[in-house]
Amino acid sequence: MGLLALSLAAGCSSGPTEEEIARQQLDLSQARLAVDGLLTTMHAAAAEADLAEYMGCFAADAIFFGTDAKERWNMSEFERYCRYYFEQGKGWTYTLLPGRRNVYLNQDADSAWFDEMLEHEKYGVCRGTGAARRVAGKWQIVQYHLTIPVPNELAPRVVQMIRETGTKP
Repeated sequence: MGLLALSLAAGCSSGPTEEEIARQQLDLSQARLAVDGLLTTMHAAAAEADLAEYMGCFAADAIFFGTDAKERWNMSEFERYCRYYFEQGKGWTYTLLPGRRNVYLNQDADSAWFDEMLEHEKYGVCRGTGAARRVAGKWQIVQYHLTIPVPNELAPRVVQMIRETGTKP
């Protein structure tokens, strides 16, 4: 009888129910939309030079990597950089290319990583990549890395140009 009870108990815990799977998929879908919204808010705040809204998109311990190899900022450094421009009413506009944002989540829907392709008037097509986490129901960016993708056929010339400047990261 003990073996039968054990077999029945094992059969009852064979995996999540359809309802649990549907709820998890809904949680993941809602989290993906929330991260997408966070990135949209971040870009809109930058374009409007809204420092409070912009910095509010980042966790206090976040790191921002700019397009220049020397640009690795913690949030206090990055806020000083942004404040200088935003107080002059100068923001920056990066427009998401249609269908070019991907958001991925861990199974618990509390950590995300993403990539997006953006258009900028001066820098052309750029790529943003990063990570976000949800703490107490709020999503915040913990790392953002803005790059200018260089086509492989141009890379040797670009590398040579950088070497000629003598610039070191």
